[in-house]
Amino acid sequence: MRSKNATAPLDHIFYALSDPTRREILSVLSKGEAQVGELAQRFDLSLPAVSKHLKVLERGNLIERRAHETDGRAQVLTLKAKEMDKATHWLEKHRQYWNDRFDELEKFLEEHPEPKKIQQRKFEPPSSPRAPRETERNRRFNGENRNREF
Repeated sequence: MRSKNATAPLDHIFYALSDPTRREILSVLSKGEAQVGELAQRFDLSLPAVSKHLKVLERGNLIERRAHETDGRAQVLTLKAKEMDKATHWLEKHRQYWNDRFDELEKFLEEHPEPKKIQQRKFEPPSSPRAPRETERNRRFNGENRNREF
């Protein structure tokens, strides 16, 4: 599992976001709190499977788990949207870098238009005044002597 060995918070965040089920869990939590059991039913997953996804999201610091106020055994999950800002900031910084590079490339291409292509003639081998010599070997390969023993 990559996330256990991750060295930077961004590694944990992007690892957590790499799975479609975890992204969908975040989408559900963006609308409000949810209990673990509710998520298991919604995604048709077992409680241990949902718990594994939630641990990855917690490691990425994207969600918070706390005990239910009235039922201490139930766990309530909330989204920590502020942590997503780290990933958003990183993506924005790199998006800006690549947009700048593409702008430079566009400017270069405008300043250095593509040279006109030279129209090339199709290569035609010189014609021979006489036909190729028919040999025994050519006849064999042309199929004339297929049934003949050699």
